[in-house]
Amino acid sequence: MEQAEKRAAVISHETLFKPKIIAFLCNWCSYAGADLAGTSRVQYSPAVHSVRISCSSRVDPTFVIKALLMGADGVLIAGCHPGECHYKSGNLLTRRRFMMLKTLLETIGIEPERLRLEWISASEANKFARVIDDFVEQIKKLGPNLLGGGMNDSV
Repeated sequence: MEQAEKRAAVISHETLFKPKIIAFLCNWCSYAGADLAGTSRVQYSPAVHSVRISCSSRVDPTFVIKALLMGADGVLIAGCHPGECHYKSGNLLTRRRFMMLKTLLETIGIEPERLRLEWISASEANKFARVIDDFVEQIKKLGPNLLGGGMNDSV
C-alpha cells in the first residue's frame, strides 16, 4: 500500500487519530509558561510531551529529525522572545536552525508544517495553551506521520 493510501485510510478514522507532539521548551521562559498554565489550570491538549531544555538553542537538529522518525507527529520548539534570551543570543541561533530544518525536512520527505517555532515567555500561560491547541489542530489536518513508528502511547 502506498503512503498516500495509508494516510487516507488513517485519516478516514480521524476521530481516532491522537497526535503525538514533542515540545522542546526553554527552561527560563517557555517551560515556565507551561508550568504557569498548569498551575493556573488553563486547559490545553494533552497530546504534548514536554522536554525541558536549558535554552532553545540547545535543540540539535538531529533531535527533531529523530523525534519525527521515531513516530512523533509534530515537534514544537519554544523559547524566549528575541532579545530576552537568558543566554544573550541563543534564540537567534534557534531561528536560523529552524529555517534550515524546515528546508531539510521538505528535502527528506517530511512535511515542514510538522515543525513549529514559538516565542513564549514565562507569563504567557494562555499563549502557551493557544499554541498547543492550534498546533494539535494543524497536525490533525496533516494526519499521522507515516515515516516514523517507534513511539508508543506511553511516551
